[in-house]
Amino acid sequence: MVRGFASAALMGVLLALYVALVGVRAVAFVGSGSPVGIAIGVALAVIAVLGAAALVLEFRFGWRSTRLVRRLEAEGGLPSDDLPRRPSGRVDRTAATEVFDRYRDETLAAPDEWRTWLRLGLAYDASGDRRRARAAVRRAISLSSRG
Repeated sequence: MVRGFASAALMGVLLALYVALVGVRAVAFVGSGSPVGIAIGVALAVIAVLGAAALVLEFRFGWRSTRLVRRLEAEGGLPSDDLPRRPSGRVDRTAATEVFDRYRDETLAAPDEWRTWLRLGLAYDASGDRRRARAAVRRAISLSSRG
């Protein structure tokens, strides 16, 4: 957990540095006064703003999902991490798929419950489907903020 946070913090600092440097270049281009320079400066400014927004959204997602995982763990509802692993350390996909089916059925039975969506997201993550894992965790975050 600490290693993941340290990695995220390092990437956040590097992205913030990149955004700042792009912002400085954008100001320089706009200050050139030439139409092409102004256009490049505006484009760089847009890139800097989008980068900053992406950074904020990623950290917000990470903070909120970590908070939910801790909450579920405190309730004793966190799935056990006892799936067989390959020599690389990755979860065996066949075993993950079997567990996934159980969490999918649980979510279908209680679609308005954030806990089922979070467990489903963790199952997607274990099976290697990061896109669906993030979508399920986003749904869990949304449902948890309602009630």
